[in-house]
Amino acid sequence: MPIVCKSPTEIEKMRRSGQIVREVLEATAAMVKPGISTMDLERIAANKIEELGAKPAFKGYYDYPCVLCTSLNQEVVHGIPSKERVLKNGDIVSIDCGVILDGYYGDSAITVPVGSSVRPEVKKLLEVTKASLERAIQTVRIGGTVGDVGAAVQEMVEANGFSVVRDFVGHGIGTRLHEEPQVPNYGTRGQGTRLREGMVLAIEPMVNSGKPGVRVLEDKWTAVTEDGSYSAHFEHCVAVTKNGPLVLTA
Repeated sequence: MPIVCKSPTEIEKMRRSGQIVREVLEATAAMVKPGISTMDLERIAANKIEELGAKPAFKGYYDYPCVLCTSLNQEVVHGIPSKERVLKNGDIVSIDCGVILDGYYGDSAITVPVGSSVRPEVKKLLEVTKASLERAIQTVRIGGTVGDVGAAVQEMVEANGFSVVRDFVGHGIGTRLHEEPQVPNYGTRGQGTRLREGMVLAIEPMVNSGKPGVRVLEDKWTAVTEDGSYSAHFEHCVAVTKNGPLVLTA
C-alpha cells in the first residue's frame, strides 16, 4: 500500500477531525473518578461525537463494538467498555478515540489517573510515556525517518527503566484509519521510511512498567501485559510540514 501525502487542504480537514477527538477526550477525561464505569465513559464519548457532527471511527471497525477503547491498569490497548468495569481509586485508564469527519480520520489517546492514590511509580509511568510522545513529535521533519520517531520514544522510555511494547505500533492515517507507514515505538535513528511533506503519522507510545511482552484475551481485542505490570498509552496525529511537526489532535 503506497504512502499517501496530504495537501494543505486535506491536512486542514484532518485538523478539524483531530480537534473533535480532542474535545471528546477532554469531556471523557473530566468524568473519570472512582465509581464510574468504562461504559459510562463510552456513553459520554458517543454523545459528544454525535453532538459535534462526526462519526465514530472504531465502532464496527473489524466488528469492534464501541466508540472508545478503555484499557485499565495492566491492559495495554483495545479494552472494551463495559458496565462491569468500574474505576477504583489508584487505577489508571487509557482512553483511545477516533472519529471520521468529511471522510478524514482523527485518532488520539490519553491515560488518566483515577482518584488521588495512584502509586508514585505509576504516576512516573504516565509522565514518561507522555514525555516520550512529545519527544517523538519533535523528530517529525521533512527528511527525517520513522526510525528517528521510534528511537526518540525508546531512548526516553528505557532510560527511565520502563519498556516499549513491540506487538503494536503507530501508523499513517488519512482517509483510512490505518495507512502506511507503520510507526514502531522503537528503532534506529536515520533508518526506515523517509518522512515527506504531507505525511500524517499517528504516533502512539505504549509503555509497560515491567517487561514488554503482551497477550490478547479471549475477547480477541483486549491486550494485557504478560507479567501483570501497568501500561500507559498516549497518541497524537502529527503532520509533516515545511514548518516542522503540526499536531492535529492537540
